[in-house]
Parts: sequence; structure tokens; C-alpha cells
Amino acid sequence: MKKNQNLAKISILCLCLVVTLTGAGCGASAETIIVYNWGDYIDQSVLDDFERESGINVIYEEFDTNESMYAKIKAGGTAYDVAFPSDYMIKRMIDEGGLEKINLDNIPNYAYIDDRFKNMPYDPENEYSVPYFWGTVGILYNKTMVDEPVDSWEILWNEKYANEIFMLDSQRDSIGLALKMLGYSLNSRDEAELAAAQAALIEQIPLVRAYVGDEVKDMMIAGEGALAVVWSGDALNMMLENENLDFALPREGTNIWVDAMVIPTTSKHKEAAEKFINYMCETEIAARNCDYINYSSPHTEVVRGLPAEITSDIRFYPGENDLANSEVFQDLAALLPIYDRIWTEVKAAYQ
Repeated sequence: MKKNQNLAKISILCLCLVVTLTGAGCGASAETIIVYNWGDYIDQSVLDDFERESGINVIYEEFDTNESMYAKIKAGGTAYDVAFPSDYMIKRMIDEGGLEKINLDNIPNYAYIDDRFKNMPYDPENEYSVPYFWGTVGILYNKTMVDEPVDSWEILWNEKYANEIFMLDSQRDSIGLALKMLGYSLNSRDEAELAAAQAALIEQIPLVRAYVGDEVKDMMIAGEGALAVVWSGDALNMMLENENLDFALPREGTNIWVDAMVIPTTSKHKEAAEKFINYMCETEIAARNCDYINYSSPHTEVVRGLPAEITSDIRFYPGENDLANSEVFQDLAALLPIYDRIWTEVKAAYQ
């Protein structure tokens, strides 16, 4: 889940509002698709190239959490053609009849997707989604401020780092890491375990400098915190900017997530949406996005072209036998009221 959480913002990259009498610019018959993605989660030049090469216009919008994306699509005010939800949210949208089946005959580049990311539990027949990026969640830390091993979620409860800890402003991730720290599944349905996770997060509040999204990148690069919960791709980007930063995956296990491209039932241009998805899976395009974002790619040819020091690092490209205690988020829609209440109370206590 990507994990670049910009505050709600909308970037309209190309929408022809006027067609000139000479027919210059976008023609009256040109299709326009509306794409809904995480913030800062694509090489913007890819959109320009797709428009030029396909003749299809793109309106591009960004969201900051799976939950905000789901709510906006569910509200039905905008006819989104392509969206980029994470695994558990894909399952929810499938179960609710919110996604169109994708015609893979129109996605020949799907052949490049690693078999490891096919037949996933959230889409077992590969009918509704095409993987985009994947990764892990861990702890980014400043080596000049942290002088002990960073190998457990428990360090985020160490009073030594009071006011030096950034937590993710993400319900599933923050509750999930508290569950893992306590030895439970991050998909726990046990109310006693969930209550214990809530108590742990409230106990931690005096140590937390802020619950953050994208802004954590500039803060950690600038040395404003000792520890931060971040997604793996963001960690790599920050490490490239500040040599004092490093990244660790706690021994209790973590979340292994997959973000994928889907076509909501709101789409009015399904074939154009499939052209866009196929374009995103072209080797050169997927490589450009990977180079820009630095998240783990499910594209076999892209991975083949990456430096060995990256693909052999289990923090960024864990193998199937690595991270035995880690889990993929499941859809917990039935427990959503409980998770919502816990998160509301934790954030209220933080205020």
C-alpha cells in the first residue's frame, strides 16, 4: 500500500474542455478516462506518453488511504475508470460487486507479472485485478539517534525516544503493528486482542511526535525524528537522501501488501481502462515507474534489470520463505465498526 499518503488533492493532467474549429488539440471523439491512484505513485511523464500514444485523455486524481478511496468510489459521484487499491480493499470491492472483471485478452503484458502475484487470496481467479507494486512495512531509523538493534516493534514503545517517533496515520497499519508487537495476527478478529492493541497504542501516545503520511519523508530526511513507521519503498527513497537512515523489519513479522489496478463498476470506458492497465505493464513503462517510486515490482523483466543488492535484500524483495511471521491484510469488513471505533478513540486520545 503505497504508501505515499498525500492529503486529499486532485491533479488534472489533461482534460480538453474546448475543441477548436480547426480540430487542433483533443478531438471531440477522444475518450477520457479517470484514474484514481495513491499520491506520488506514478512517473507523471508516463501519463503524458500514454495520452500521446493512445489518443486517450487522462484525468488523474490522488487519494491518501484505501478507506478514503473506497468511500469516494462508493459514493458514486465520479465515474472512475481505473483505481489502485490494496489487497484487502480489492477483496471488499469484489465482494460488494464494485469491480468489473478485466478481460485479460486485452492485457497481453499480464504475461510479465510474476506467478507469485497471481491467484492471490483477494482475487483467486485473477479476474478483477492486475498487480502494480508490492512491499512491506517496517521501521525507518536514524543511526545517529538510535544506538541499539532495531529488530522489534517494541522499540516504538521505548520512552528513551519520547517525541522522536512518527507513526503512520493509517488505521490498519497502526492497529496491525500493535497486534504484531503483542504476538497476535494483524488480521485479528478477537475483540480482547483488539482491545489490547488499542490499549498499547494509547499507552504509546506520550512518545509519539505525530501521526503522519507523506510528510514523514521530509521530516526523517531532515533528521527531525529517530524512528518512523514507513512503507518499504518510501524507506529506500529516504535512505538514498540521507546516509544516516536505515530500515528494519521487526522479528514479530509485518504486513506484506500488494497494490493492484482495478476497474470500478463506475467505469464508462472499460476498454480504454484496459488499454491503460496494459500500458502500465509494458516493460519500459513499468521500469520507469519502478525507478521513480522505488517500490518492489511484480514485473519479472523489471526485477531482472534491477541491481542485485536491491533484489537480494529481503527488506525490499523478500522471498516466499522469508518473513515467516508476516501476513497479507485480509478484508475485515464485518469488524469495521470495531476497527473504526478503536482508531477514533486512539486519535482522540492523541489530540
